[in-house]
Amino acid sequence: MSSATNSTNNLSNNSSSDRQSPIGPYPRATIAGLALLVLLAFSFSGLRAETWTALLPFFEWMETTWFGYVGKTWGGAFATIQAGHLVSLGVLGGAVLFSDGRLLGLYSSLPLREVIDGSHQVFKWALAVVVFTGVFMACGVAVKVYYLPVFWYKMLTLTVGVLFAFYVRKPLIDRDLSVVSPLVVKLTAVASIMVWFTVAATGRWIGFS
Repeated sequence: MSSATNSTNNLSNNSSSDRQSPIGPYPRATIAGLALLVLLAFSFSGLRAETWTALLPFFEWMETTWFGYVGKTWGGAFATIQAGHLVSLGVLGGAVLFSDGRLLGLYSSLPLREVIDGSHQVFKWALAVVVFTGVFMACGVAVKVYYLPVFWYKMLTLTVGVLFAFYVRKPLIDRDLSVVSPLVVKLTAVASIMVWFTVAATGRWIGFS
């Protein structure tokens, strides 16, 4: 009776594992890839210019908000928020380099899973602060950044970075990495570093504009 029950359970588990998402074995990565393709297609289409024009009233409204008022009139507050933005960017970059460096084979004396999981928690909090402080600063100079092409480049790279981090990289590193191709792991780590370096570079470019 016991063996029959075990056989039934095994068949049930096997049938469950065989069931895959309609969009493939990696649904989140597939969705992220499709979103990136749509984003790129939009960037090179005529809709981009129309959307850009339609967004001007929104950016003008941003400057009338409390964040916009404080950002334009209280220089000390803006400088403090800007400092927090830069520090959080540094923390985010450190989390990316530490985690991806471990995936590339550095710090091999440290436990892989602890480094990955701990770095991702730091990354999430740093990203939240980056977004919040970035919105605050943008409100103070919304119309100015609206006319800066590099601002839109940063928004594009930031969107790509978030999609890549949570829908491509995270599902991969949550798996048992011993069964994942080392080349795939290393390419993912290199891509992650490049994406977030581009985000930081475009952000710095805004500061010089």
